[in-house]
This record gives sequence, C-alpha cells and structure tokens, in this order.
Amino acid sequence: MGRAFEYRRAAKEKRWDKMSRLFPRLAKTITMAAKEGGPDPEMNASLRTAIQNAKAQNMPKDNIEAAIKRASGSEAENYVEVTFEGKGPHGVLIFIECATDNNNRTVANIKSYFNKDKVGANLVPNGSLEFMFSRTAVFEFEKTEEMDIEELELELIDAGMEEIEENDGMLYVYGDYKEFGNLSKKLEELNIDVKNASLKRFANDSIEFSEEQLADIEKLIDKIEEDDDVQAVYTNIA
Repeated sequence: MGRAFEYRRAAKEKRWDKMSRLFPRLAKTITMAAKEGGPDPEMNASLRTAIQNAKAQNMPKDNIEAAIKRASGSEAENYVEVTFEGKGPHGVLIFIECATDNNNRTVANIKSYFNKDKVGANLVPNGSLEFMFSRTAVFEFEKTEEMDIEELELELIDAGMEEIEENDGMLYVYGDYKEFGNLSKKLEELNIDVKNASLKRFANDSIEFSEEQLADIEKLIDKIEEDDDVQAVYTNIA
C-alpha cells in the first residue's frame, strides 16, 4: 500500500493526538526553531514550517506566539535534541526522538521504561539501529483539480523528490532528509498549500507481529510516548 498509507495510518493512530499532548509538542518545535533561526517566520524556513504544522492542527494563534516568545529573553528555554535506540518486546526495533531541557531526566526516564518492561526490552548504543531506518522528508497536501501530476513530478524531482504517492485525495512527497529545505522552498514557489511537512523515519524492513505480541509492544510504546520529552517514536512494525 506504500509509504503514504503507512504514514497516514501512523498519523491517525498517534496516541498523543489529544490536544493536551499534541500542542505542547508542537510548541516545543516552534520554540526550538525560533531560537535557532530567529523569531521572524519570513526569514526562518524551519519556524515557518513549524507554524504551518501547528496551524494545520488548529493550534490557537496565542499558543503559537507564546512559543515563539519563549525562544528569546533571559528566560529562554534551551532544548536539546537527543535520540534513543532500543529493542522492545519480541525483538521489535524502537527509535525515539526527544527534545529536552534536562538531559539527565530524559535519559533516566527512557532507561526506566525499558528496564521495567517484563518482555525483554533493552536499550542499545546509539547508532546501532540508525542504518535500519531511513530518515525522510515528507510533505502532505491536497490534490486539486488544476494540478498536473506529471508536471508537478518534474518540478519536484529537480528539488530532490524521490517519490510521490496519492491516497484518499492527498498527495505525499518523499525525499532524502537533506533535501527538506529544497523541497519546502519549491512547494512554496508553486503556491502549494502544504498541510504537513516533517522529517520521519521509515523502517527499511518491516516485521509482522501477532496480536499477542503487539499487545506487549504497545504497552512499552504507550509508556514511552506519554513522556513529555518524547517527540516521536518509530518502529519496524509492519
């Protein structure tokens, strides 16, 4: 069914899709982008994308402005991006992305989730699973009647696109993560209203698990995703 189906399914099934979890994660992304590239979205492509994604999730304007303000001043929040890699129950591979202002807290929390798992979960050294996941730039937008898909493909291939897929009236553009900026700029030039733009990790080889095994796996993933420092969790579940 392709990556678009998997991407949409994952988006729909996110356990943190409730506003109480989603908005803080979006706000943290905005703050980090503003601190790194400045508070003006016109001059900061990363911030522009973060704001765009927040608006797509109906995040209030006041929340967005507050997140930008938190990036400046004497009380500016300093977030660091960290990743963790591990093997969960029944050998499932787990890649975790975090953004934290207290690395010691985050490390201790993530370790505790794996250590408390009763079905053989354990963390592995960073870099052990990196090659098993492909980091990919993903752009999602509606297909309109006036769009010429073949012409669009030609435009985007020059900007670094590797693949384009259609699903349920939506188009998904994929490219190497290094091409995120080029693809984002090209889509802006084409006046395409991107609904979501992000960097995702896709497992190079997915594995089928039984319902019983998935129940064990979900328990651990649920616990990880409840952590406020966790931004995203990826697995090799088919």
